[in-house]
Amino acid sequence: MKLHIAPRAPNPRRVMMFAAEKHIPRIELVNVDINNLAHKSDAFRAINPLTTVPALELGDGRVLSESRAICTWLEGRYPEPNLMGRDADERAFIEMADRRAEWYLLMPMAQVIRHTHPGLASLEQPQFADYGQAQKSKALDYAARFDQLLQTQPWMAGDRFTIADITAFCALEFARLMKFNAAAQGLHALQAWRDRVAERPSVALSAG
Repeated sequence: MKLHIAPRAPNPRRVMMFAAEKHIPRIELVNVDINNLAHKSDAFRAINPLTTVPALELGDGRVLSESRAICTWLEGRYPEPNLMGRDADERAFIEMADRRAEWYLLMPMAQVIRHTHPGLASLEQPQFADYGQAQKSKALDYAARFDQLLQTQPWMAGDRFTIADITAFCALEFARLMKFNAAAQGLHALQAWRDRVAERPSVALSAG
């Protein structure tokens, strides 16, 4: 298997951290220099026509893109430790938590960065600074809601660590580019959760 990634990008890191949690061997990492638009090259288009990372090349020649789809495939091949739910009931609630982390934490924070950070100007054309600033208020509002959630339960999906924690953690790590710090915002439950996740070996193993 080959996993095409871009170091420091949040979505590839989600898959790398997921794989590290499962101690999955034999995944070759291939760096794609998105700052120099390598993902737009003909060679990479042949791998993923949508020109996004991550992309997982399987042994039979097929290619999976989209972080959640890749993680679903890995979960099926390497079921332990379980990160996506042991039965239909638990899977549904973990997927809900993961989708919330993706859409209401990662996405608005990513839009702030993509539209306001000068280092991403080559990737986001055109950049709309006003849009990015508008997304910032939404990101902070949603972060406060996640802080409230974590005042009532230890992990994003409930009582145990799951893929939802990986997605949310990668969101907060990427948000450092917008100078977001949960503790500085008074979001102490969110900060405490983030610090607990940061102690996991998969964090260091997936760092760009």
